Amino acid sequence: MQQINDEVLKEDCYLLYIYTPLCGTCALARTMLDKIESVHQQDIFYEMNASLNSDFLQETKIESVPCLLIKEGGEIREKVYAFKSIPNIYSYLMEYKPDLFVKS
Repeated sequence: MQQINDEVLKEDCYLLYIYTPLCGTCALARTMLDKIESVHQQDIFYEMNASLNSDFLQETKIESVPCLLIKEGGEIREKVYAFKSIPNIYSYLMEYKPDLFVKS
């Protein structure tokens, strides 16, 4: 997982995992995302420490952590707060990152 930066925040499309370091639920969500990246052998998600980015959280109206913020076409499409399971996260990837499932 890559740390988000100002350049990426200006992009039209990204998947952003927002967490706080001492959050147990965030650690569990991160494990799920790490496993997905491991299977695909690539960085799929960006990460942001909510504790260090309060302005961004207010601007985007993030309600809680963990959060998977999905930006597509220059707009925030979804804010996923309930990670539930790896198959649940895959349902979002199939919609917003279908290129992950195309055989080369």
